[in-house]
Amino acid sequence: MQRAWHSFSIKETFKDLRTGFKGLSQEKANLRLKRSGLNKLPQEKSLSRLKLFLGQLKSPLIYILIIAGIVTLILTEYTDSIVIFGAVFLNTIVGYLQESKANQALSKLKKFLQVKALVLRNGREKEISQINVVSGDIIFLKAGHKVPADARVIESHGLKVNESILTGEWLPAEKHINVLDKKIPLADRDNMVYMGTLIESGWGKAVITGTGLETEIGKIAQSIRETEEKSTPYQKKVAHLSKIVGLIVAFVSFFIFIEGILTGQDVVEMFKTAIAVAVAAIPEGLPVAMTVILAIGMERILRRKGLVRKLASAETLGNTSIILTDKTGTLTEAKMEVAGIYTGGEILRKVKNGKEDHLLALKIATICNESFIENLEEPTKKWIVRGLPTERALFLAGIQAGLSKEKLIERYPLIDQLFFDSSYQYAASLHKLDSEKNILYMVGSPERILERSSFIHFDNQEKNLLLADLKKIKVKQESLTKQGLRVLAVAYQETNKKEINREIKEEEKKMVFVGFFALHDPIRKETNQAIKLCRQAGMKPIIVTGDHSLTARAVAEQLGFKIKKENILEGKDLTTLSDQQLDKRLKDIQIYARVEPKQKLRIVQAWQRQGEVVAMTGDGINDAPALRQADIGVALGSGTDVAKEVSNLVLLTDNFSVIVAAVEEGRAIIDNTRKVITYLLSGSFSEVVLIGVSLLFGWPLPVLAVQILWVNLIEDGLPDIALAFEPKEKDLMEQKPQDSQVSLLNKEMKFLIFIIGLITSVFLIILFYWLLKFSGYELVHIRSVVFAALTIDSLFYVFSCKSLKRNIWHINLLSNKYLVGAWLFGVVMLLTAIYLAPLQTLLKTVPLNLFDWSLVLGLGVLNILLIEITKYYFIAKHEV
Repeated sequence: MQRAWHSFSIKETFKDLRTGFKGLSQEKANLRLKRSGLNKLPQEKSLSRLKLFLGQLKSPLIYILIIAGIVTLILTEYTDSIVIFGAVFLNTIVGYLQESKANQALSKLKKFLQVKALVLRNGREKEISQINVVSGDIIFLKAGHKVPADARVIESHGLKVNESILTGEWLPAEKHINVLDKKIPLADRDNMVYMGTLIESGWGKAVITGTGLETEIGKIAQSIRETEEKSTPYQKKVAHLSKIVGLIVAFVSFFIFIEGILTGQDVVEMFKTAIAVAVAAIPEGLPVAMTVILAIGMERILRRKGLVRKLASAETLGNTSIILTDKTGTLTEAKMEVAGIYTGGEILRKVKNGKEDHLLALKIATICNESFIENLEEPTKKWIVRGLPTERALFLAGIQAGLSKEKLIERYPLIDQLFFDSSYQYAASLHKLDSEKNILYMVGSPERILERSSFIHFDNQEKNLLLADLKKIKVKQESLTKQGLRVLAVAYQETNKKEINREIKEEEKKMVFVGFFALHDPIRKETNQAIKLCRQAGMKPIIVTGDHSLTARAVAEQLGFKIKKENILEGKDLTTLSDQQLDKRLKDIQIYARVEPKQKLRIVQAWQRQGEVVAMTGDGINDAPALRQADIGVALGSGTDVAKEVSNLVLLTDNFSVIVAAVEEGRAIIDNTRKVITYLLSGSFSEVVLIGVSLLFGWPLPVLAVQILWVNLIEDGLPDIALAFEPKEKDLMEQKPQDSQVSLLNKEMKFLIFIIGLITSVFLIILFYWLLKFSGYELVHIRSVVFAALTIDSLFYVFSCKSLKRNIWHINLLSNKYLVGAWLFGVVMLLTAIYLAPLQTLLKTVPLNLFDWSLVLGLGVLNILLIEITKYYFIAKHEV
C-alpha cells in the first residue's frame, strides 16, 4: 500500500524508512539496491530485428518492385520474377543493415550521459549515479539540478521546485518541512519533491521515499516517452529531394513506356524496363543513408569527448561561424591552485601579515564552500575531492593549512547558505556564532564583496574602509589580474539575521573585508592549436566570462588574441548599450568580461542578427536561455542538469578543443551527405538518358530491365552505403563556414551530376550504336557489353565522388576500407553475372571476350578521365 509520506513527520518518516539525518551506511544502501532494483523508469523497447526488417517493406521503391514482380508472374516471366523478388529481398536487407547500424549508434549515445546525485552515505557526502539511489538515502537538493527520486523534504532554504511535468503548473512550488493533511492533492504537497522535477532556486535536503516505478512519475511511466527525434533540416531536404526526383522519374518512366510501345517494342519488356528505370532513378537509399551519416558523425564526436544530444545538431555544427566560449575550464585546465593570499595589512601597508589573518581568510574560504571529500577514511593520496574548480582550490588550501570543514561547521553550525551564481557573483553562508549572534561569511568577486563592505580587517582589528584604502585595494587587484590570475575576495559580518537576503539594503552593507585570494589556472596545452584551427576554418572565437577584464585579457593574449581597449566590453557597459549600438560595436569585441548570464542571451541574439551560426558555452541554470537561443548550445559536462538538457552538445571534458573537433565532424557529415547524393543522382541520370535516347532513335533496348535492377541494387547498393563511412577530407577546416540556408544541391553538385551523367550516357550511347551497326554481334552479346560498361562506369566514378573538391590523383583511393570492399564485391558480382551460368540465364548475358573487356575498361578509364578534367576545370574556375 502506498504511504502518504506528506502526512508523516520527519521523525516518523525516518523511523519507517529505518534511516536518519546521517543517511544510510554503504552496506545498507547496497542491500536495498539489490532488493529494490535500479532507480530508473522502464524504457520504450527498441524495435525487434523482425519488425525492423519488415519495416523496410513500407518503402515506395519496394511497392514498385512487388507490383512488377506480381505482373511478371502473371505473364509467366518467371526468370524476371526471380530477379525482381530477389531485388526486393536484397534492398530490404541493405535497408535493414543501414537502419540497424544507425539505431545502435543512437542507442549508445542516449545511454552515455548519466545523471549524478549527491547523497549522504556513512554520514559523508558522496556523488553517485542517480540510478543507484535507494529509499532512505538523504539527498542534497540544489538549484539547476533534477530531483533523482520521490522524497520527503527535511530541510529547506528558499527551495523552489518546478513540478510542471507532473502537475501542469508552470509556477514553481515553494517547499517546506511541515506535516500536511493526508487527503491533500499531489499538486499541493509542498513538503515532497518528485523524481524528474526541476529545482529552480534555493537548496535543501530530503529523504528518498520511493524509486523507479514506485515514484509518481513511475506510475504513469507507460504514458510518458522521451521526445521522438525529429528529422533534421538536411534530412527534410533529402526527403523533399527524393519526392521531387521520384515524381520526375515516374513521369519519365511513363514516357519511356509509351515511347517504347509507339516504336514497336514488346509491351511486357517495356513495362519491366519502365519499372527498372524508375527503381534505378529514384534515390530511395538517400534518407536512410543520411541517418547513417549523422549517426556515424555523432559516434565520431563522442570518441572526441563530445556528446551530441540531437541529430539536427550534428549537421548544424558544420555551419558554425561564431563560438562564444567561457574561460575557466574550457580554455584553461580547471586545475586551479591558490597562488597567493593578500590580507589587509599586506595590501594597505605592504608589510607581511601575521599567520592569523591568513588563517581567517582560509577559514572563510573553507567554510563558505560546497566542496567536500568523498572518502575521508582513505589515505590522503586517494582522497576524491568534489566541487567546482575554484571552490576546490580554496578547499584544498584550507586543508593544507590544517583546517577541517567538518570541524568548522561543528563549531559554527550552518543556518543558511547561498551558493555561488554568476548572476550575483558571490557565495555566502550564515552560521551560529554564539548564543546571541550569528556570523555571515562571503566569498566572491572583489567588486561585489567591496560594495558590501564598510570595514577592513587587519592586525586583528576591524577598521573603517576609507576611499584611500579602496584605491589601494583596487590597484592590488589590477596588478594580480594583469598576471592572468583569478582574484576572489573574502569578508565576514556579525549579525542577528537568521537567513541570507540576496538583495542587501544600503544600511546593511557592513561586511568586513579580509583580503584576496589569487588563483592560477593554466591554459590547456591543446587550446592554442584549437584557437588557430578555429580561425583557419573561418570561425571567430570570442571569450565571454564572469572574470575580471584584465584576467581575461591576459589569458586571451597567451592564446594569440590581439587585444586593444576597444576589443573588451564589460557587463556594466553592455547594459547601457541599445541593440543598435551593440550591433555597431559587435565585430570589434573579442572579450566580454564580468558578464551576467542574461547578457549572454543578448550577445547570442546580436550575432544571429548578423546572419551568423552561433555556438555558446554555458554550465549554470541561468545560462539556459542563452544556450537554448544559440544555434548550438554547448553545455559543460561539469555543469547543471538544466544546462545539459537545453544544450545540443555536451563537452564531456569541458575542453574548448572538443567544440572545434565537433565542428570538424559536422562539416564531414555535410560533405559525406553531398557525396552520396552526387553518386546516386548521377547514376540515375545516366540510365534514364541511355534508355530514353535509344527509344527515341527507334533502337532496341540497350540493357534489359533485370540488368538495370542488377546494376542499381547489386553494383551501386554497397558503394552508396560505403560513402557514408568516407573519412574526413584534410582541408575541411581550411574552408569557410557555409550558410545554413544554402541549397542541398549546390553549384558544384549540380555540375558534377550533370557532367558525370552526360559523359557516361554519351559514351554508352556511342558504344551501343557502334556495336549495333558495326560489330556483327547478336543483340544479347551487345547488351552484355553495355551492361558491363554501365557497371564499370559506376564502379569507376564512385572514386570521383570521394571528393567533390579535389581530383582523383590528389586523394588516397584506399582510405575508405568499406568502399574498397564494396568495389571488390561489385567487380566479383559483375564477373559472376557475365560468366556464371545460372546468372547468365537470369540476366540474359553471355561471356565477353578480351576485345569486349578492352572496350569496356578503355571507355571506363576515358570516362573517369573526362569527368576529372571537367572537375578540374570547375575547381580552378570557382576555387572550390
